[in-house]
Amino acid sequence: MWTIPEPLATFEVQLDKSTVTTVRRHGNASGPRLVLTHGNGLAVDLYYPFWSLLADDFDLMVYDLRNHGWNEVGVQRDHNIPTLIFDHDIILDAIVREFGEKTTIGVFHSLSTLVALLSFNNAYSALILFDPPLCKPAASELEFIEAAERTAAMTRRRTERFKSEEQYAEVLAIVPGFANVVPGVRDLMARTTLRESKEGYELRCPREYEAQIAEYVRSFSPLLDLSTLTCPTKVIGADPTLPYAYLPTFDLSHASAVDYDFVPQASHFLQLEQPAHCAAMAREYLASRDIR
Repeated sequence: MWTIPEPLATFEVQLDKSTVTTVRRHGNASGPRLVLTHGNGLAVDLYYPFWSLLADDFDLMVYDLRNHGWNEVGVQRDHNIPTLIFDHDIILDAIVREFGEKTTIGVFHSLSTLVALLSFNNAYSALILFDPPLCKPAASELEFIEAAERTAAMTRRRTERFKSEEQYAEVLAIVPGFANVVPGVRDLMARTTLRESKEGYELRCPREYEAQIAEYVRSFSPLLDLSTLTCPTKVIGADPTLPYAYLPTFDLSHASAVDYDFVPQASHFLQLEQPAHCAAMAREYLASRDIR
């Protein structure tokens, strides 16, 4: 059983007139600052097996994307990538106002990597991106688009209500994408991505919202140009030789703009499957940039 500790501090960030998110501070307040959030349909507390391994040495700022995790569900119209980019920049500015200027590294996974890469905020000293949904042009673009459409269609067919958290954890036990997660993660997934309702438990991020983002990813991923990065960037991917569980994983060893590596035998949920390996790779990269 993974138990998320009480934060050292929390503060709310007003994203728009009706939307608030809560930033939580964990870890070592005197260390370099890591800003962390999560992938589509998930929650940042789900990544605790990974980010807890960085807590001794880094000042951790964790938050949930709108309509995820701790947050209330807002209107679906505003659940899109341009809005998430806008949110990201507001949150980053709010963290600086609340806790001051210091070395800041963004540590993101999947959807949130796309948001950070498309952001106009250049406050990061470095970025560590876990399995970003990058789309190489030309021949692979059609494969990427078709995979995004399949992902959205599958998401819309997800069961969205459960009698108990235990029932959801049992369902996850037969989901291929969660076959290799470390012990306790399926229970943690249930506790962090479900909320109580009149009928039992329901997804914190509604399935239609999650599917809508999958469709947006299809349109925005081809816009990414790694050559325009303004800070040192480490990309840590899933094993490109494995069948992909979310969107195609590309071998970026040819890309000179980023420091690329992948985790052997790891899928898209690499931080939940091999958290110690992922944390070690993050530490190694930051040490190479003299950030420790």
